Amino acid sequence: MRPASSGNVALWLIAAIHVLLAALLIATLVSVSPASAADAGACTGRNVLDDLKISDPARYEQVVREGDAVPNGKGIFWKIEKPGMKPSWLLGSMHVTDPRVLQLPPRTQAAHDAADTIIIESDEILDEKKASAALMTKPDLMMFTDGTTVEKLLSPEDYARLEEGLKQRGIPLAAVSRMRPWMIASAVALPACEMERKAKGVQFLDQKIATDALAKGKQVKGLETLAEQLQAMADLPTEFHMKSLIQTLELGEKMNDVVQTMTDLYLSGDIGMTMPMLKTVSPDSKDDTNDYAAFEQRIILDRNKIMAERGAPILANGNAFMTVGALHLPGEAGVIELLRKQGFTVTAVN
Repeated sequence: MRPASSGNVALWLIAAIHVLLAALLIATLVSVSPASAADAGACTGRNVLDDLKISDPARYEQVVREGDAVPNGKGIFWKIEKPGMKPSWLLGSMHVTDPRVLQLPPRTQAAHDAADTIIIESDEILDEKKASAALMTKPDLMMFTDGTTVEKLLSPEDYARLEEGLKQRGIPLAAVSRMRPWMIASAVALPACEMERKAKGVQFLDQKIATDALAKGKQVKGLETLAEQLQAMADLPTEFHMKSLIQTLELGEKMNDVVQTMTDLYLSGDIGMTMPMLKTVSPDSKDDTNDYAAFEQRIILDRNKIMAERGAPILANGNAFMTVGALHLPGEAGVIELLRKQGFTVTAVN
């Protein structure tokens, strides 16, 4: 995928990272009750592309053209083959609890059920409490440890926005003021319906796939640790994450529309249109190209390599079912192309 303006970084954050992990950690720290989360409300998002098709048909067609040009941008389910081994399968996931996403298509479900080994981004998500406790031993990945607080980095106006945004989700700002801004942004970006379902114990797709596999006696293997995922975010400058946090606040209720649209694109298999769509939501910013390039490199491209390199030896045994975030699949440097370079034949399954 080609670079975009950093005006989209806040949006890419929720697409590229297990934001539910961040929300879980924040909820754990401040003891957010299921009742207060449930009060947040139901899903209210609108598909921004449906509106764009009516309000600006030319821009809509441009989004479609850009999406069509993304290598491997069509489809979320792929077959992996190599001579002498049983086929394996690759599913692009979306880290949400939306029931439409959780309902795997029959062919995908059959491949999951028949596989010997299930591969996910991090097998640590199988035990959220244990994962949270482990991450607490590395507080610098989640929190400022030098006395910095987020309010010291915000203008009075943005501070008030953040306070209100967290209040709507039952999270007092004082309780998370020392958390790194990307974690706070993740919680603010989550739609109310996601918070509600999470509070009720609904698993997001990757969790459900892995949990179902364990229940059937299958091996579950992870490609990354949660600490590695957090480290990738921590490696980027604080100033960069503050921009993302502020952008998230500025988008406000529009974040619900973004998540709704991303979900619709995911369900239709039009992953290549995700980036072009995000560009229609945030205004371009000409002076932040380097910032975005760093984000794309560290959070997307570097992790693509890790996923492909660590996944290949497991896939080489055959009959595996691998699932990683859908946005890691497409592009010239996506997981699909990286697996092909390792000798696998990877083809889309309709």
